[in-house]
Amino acid sequence: MAIASPEQYATLLDAARLGGYALAAVNVTSSQTLNAALRGFDDAGADGIVQITTGGAGYLAGGGGRAAGARALAVLAREVAADLDVLVALHTDHCPPAQVDEFLRTLLQDSRERIARGEPALFNSHMFDGSTLPLDENLAIAAGLLEQCDEIGAVLEVDCGEAGAEDLVRVADALGAGERGRYLLAAAPAVLQEGQDALAAARPGARFAYVLHRSTGTPPHELAEAVSHGVVKVNVDSDTQYAFTRAVADHVLTHYDGVLRVDGGTGDKGAYDPRAWGLKGEAAMAARVAQACRDLGSAERSIA
Repeated sequence: MAIASPEQYATLLDAARLGGYALAAVNVTSSQTLNAALRGFDDAGADGIVQITTGGAGYLAGGGGRAAGARALAVLAREVAADLDVLVALHTDHCPPAQVDEFLRTLLQDSRERIARGEPALFNSHMFDGSTLPLDENLAIAAGLLEQCDEIGAVLEVDCGEAGAEDLVRVADALGAGERGRYLLAAAPAVLQEGQDALAAARPGARFAYVLHRSTGTPPHELAEAVSHGVVKVNVDSDTQYAFTRAVADHVLTHYDGVLRVDGGTGDKGAYDPRAWGLKGEAAMAARVAQACRDLGSAERSIA
């Protein structure tokens, strides 16, 4: 269908919460991995999230700067996702404190300028990763960023690290429970339900929308338990990286004498053409993305 509008992204998050499933959020670093993520969502009939870290954005830009790489991804995604039958949201992931000004605030300003021209914001959501900071400092920065995100209809994602359940109430004290802008909260899996209980006691009717990081190796039944505690977004990265590279390695090893010009030979262009191994990597990664959607319960549940 297209990249989600702010209203559609809010609906995606609400649908996941009410429907008892989570959206897969797939990290990408290139046009190939972007295509793989989009194909995986489409094959699964699942709405999803494409996201890029500051490091991934710098890699995509080829030295052109992190913000430039993120802008390039957002523009490219809008073009190549236009004919999908599912909705996809765009997200910037894990911006550390040292890169907030050059990356996150720069992209927010870019979006404000785009909106003023009648164009959509670059991204549906942004993550500030202040988990290395004391919680009060983390939340003070996050509160300012939440206000800026809310101005352009974007969602903020925050990480409170290994904070305990009672500390999560401090998150709500600093960021509100939706009235100051919408945010997603990454917290330790062990305190997800305790955090919900503590929030409900302090603010009856309020509920956190959680994000699950570092999901690699988590069995499906534990993913389902996390979803039952309020997780609506699950980051998927290492497994999809491996799927892509494993398929490329298989191609290279299987077509060794075609990929390399062995003993002065000419090789086989059909084997060493980047499209040959790239397409296999994309297909394998797409299959892993589709599997993640099935594991998270979002497959065949697109609202598009």
